[in-house]
Amino acid sequence: MVCLDGKPIGAISVTPSPVNGHRTGEMGYVLASEYWGRGIVTKAVNMALKAVLQEVEGLERVEALVDVENAASQRVLDKEAGFVKEGVLRKYGVLKGVAKDMIILL
Repeated sequence: MVCLDGKPIGAISVTPSPVNGHRTGEMGYVLASEYWGRGIVTKAVNMALKAVLQEVEGLERVEALVDVENAASQRVLDKEAGFVKEGVLRKYGVLKGVAKDMIILL
Protein backbone atom coordinates (compact mmCIF):
# COMPACT_ATOMS: atom_id res chain seq x y z
CA MET A 1 0.00 0.00 0.00
CA VAL A 2 1.23 3.50 -0.83
CA CYS A 3 -0.06 6.06 1.67
CA LEU A 4 0.23 9.81 2.07
CA ASP A 5 -0.72 11.37 5.40
CA GLY A 6 -2.28 8.05 6.42
CA LYS A 7 -4.49 7.92 3.32
CA PRO A 8 -4.09 5.09 0.78
CA ILE A 9 -3.30 6.58 -2.64
CA GLY A 10 -1.83 3.61 -4.50
CA ALA A 11 -0.21 0.21 -4.33
CA ILE A 12 3.09 -1.44 -5.20
CA SER A 13 4.03 -5.10 -5.32
CA VAL A 14 6.77 -7.48 -6.36
CA THR A 15 5.36 -10.88 -7.26
CA PRO A 16 7.67 -13.91 -7.51
CA SER A 17 7.51 -15.73 -10.83
CA PRO A 18 7.18 -19.52 -10.67
CA VAL A 19 8.69 -19.80 -14.18
CA ASN A 20 12.31 -19.88 -13.03
CA GLY A 21 12.00 -21.19 -9.51
CA HIS A 22 10.98 -17.85 -7.99
CA ARG A 23 14.35 -16.22 -8.81
CA THR A 24 12.53 -13.41 -10.66
CA GLY A 25 10.01 -10.97 -9.26
CA GLU A 26 7.73 -8.74 -11.31
CA MET A 27 7.18 -5.24 -9.98
CA GLY A 28 3.92 -3.43 -10.53
CA TYR A 29 2.46 -0.22 -9.17
CA VAL A 30 -0.50 2.10 -9.44
CA LEU A 31 -1.06 5.60 -8.08
CA ALA A 32 -4.15 7.82 -8.05
CA SER A 33 -3.74 10.33 -10.89
CA GLU A 34 -4.04 13.38 -8.66
CA TYR A 35 -0.72 12.37 -7.05
CA TRP A 36 1.26 11.91 -10.29
CA GLY A 37 4.39 14.01 -10.79
CA ARG A 38 5.25 14.38 -7.10
CA GLY A 39 7.99 11.74 -6.84
CA ILE A 40 5.79 9.43 -4.76
CA VAL A 41 6.11 6.42 -7.08
CA THR A 42 9.87 6.96 -7.38
CA LYS A 43 10.22 6.80 -3.60
CA ALA A 44 7.90 3.77 -3.34
CA VAL A 45 9.75 1.87 -6.10
CA ASN A 46 13.13 2.47 -4.47
CA MET A 47 11.84 1.45 -1.03
CA ALA A 48 10.15 -1.70 -2.36
CA LEU A 49 13.16 -2.70 -4.45
CA LYS A 50 15.53 -2.33 -1.51
CA ALA A 51 13.24 -4.30 0.80
CA VAL A 52 12.55 -7.16 -1.59
CA LEU A 53 16.22 -7.62 -2.51
CA GLN A 54 17.14 -7.77 1.19
CA GLU A 55 14.27 -9.95 2.35
CA VAL A 56 13.56 -12.46 -0.44
CA GLU A 57 16.18 -15.17 -0.45
CA GLY A 58 17.26 -16.35 -3.90
CA LEU A 59 15.73 -13.43 -5.79
CA GLU A 60 18.08 -12.57 -8.66
CA ARG A 61 15.96 -10.36 -10.91
CA VAL A 62 13.23 -7.78 -10.53
CA GLU A 63 11.40 -6.96 -13.76
CA ALA A 64 8.83 -4.35 -14.66
CA LEU A 65 6.66 -4.16 -17.78
CA VAL A 66 5.69 -0.70 -19.02
CA ASP A 67 3.52 0.43 -21.93
CA VAL A 68 5.86 1.87 -24.59
CA GLU A 69 3.74 5.05 -24.51
CA ASN A 70 4.08 5.57 -20.74
CA ALA A 71 7.15 7.81 -20.67
CA ALA A 72 6.64 8.86 -17.03
CA SER A 73 6.71 5.29 -15.73
CA GLN A 74 9.72 4.46 -17.90
CA ARG A 75 11.53 7.49 -16.44
CA VAL A 76 10.76 6.41 -12.86
CA LEU A 77 12.24 2.96 -13.45
CA ASP A 78 15.11 3.88 -15.77
CA LYS A 79 16.47 7.19 -14.52
CA GLU A 80 15.24 7.23 -10.92
CA ALA A 81 15.40 3.58 -9.81
CA GLY A 82 18.27 2.29 -11.94
CA PHE A 83 16.36 -0.26 -14.00
CA VAL A 84 17.77 -1.04 -17.47
CA LYS A 85 15.70 -1.61 -20.60
CA GLU A 86 16.07 -5.22 -21.67
CA GLY A 87 13.78 -5.19 -24.69
CA VAL A 88 10.32 -4.72 -26.13
CA LEU A 89 7.62 -7.39 -26.01
CA ARG A 90 5.39 -6.86 -29.05
CA LYS A 91 1.64 -6.86 -28.40
CA TYR A 92 2.30 -8.37 -24.97
CA GLY A 93 -0.03 -6.34 -22.78
CA VAL A 94 -3.68 -5.39 -23.09
CA LEU A 95 -4.81 -1.98 -21.87
CA LYS A 96 -8.46 -0.98 -22.24
CA GLY A 97 -8.97 -3.82 -24.71
CA VAL A 98 -6.08 -2.83 -26.99
CA ALA A 99 -2.95 -4.97 -27.49
CA LYS A 100 0.11 -2.92 -26.54
CA ASP A 101 3.85 -3.25 -26.91
CA MET A 102 5.51 -3.39 -23.50
CA ILE A 103 9.04 -2.47 -22.51
CA ILE A 104 10.66 -4.90 -20.08
CA LEU A 105 13.09 -3.34 -17.63
CA LEU A 106 15.18 -4.96 -14.92
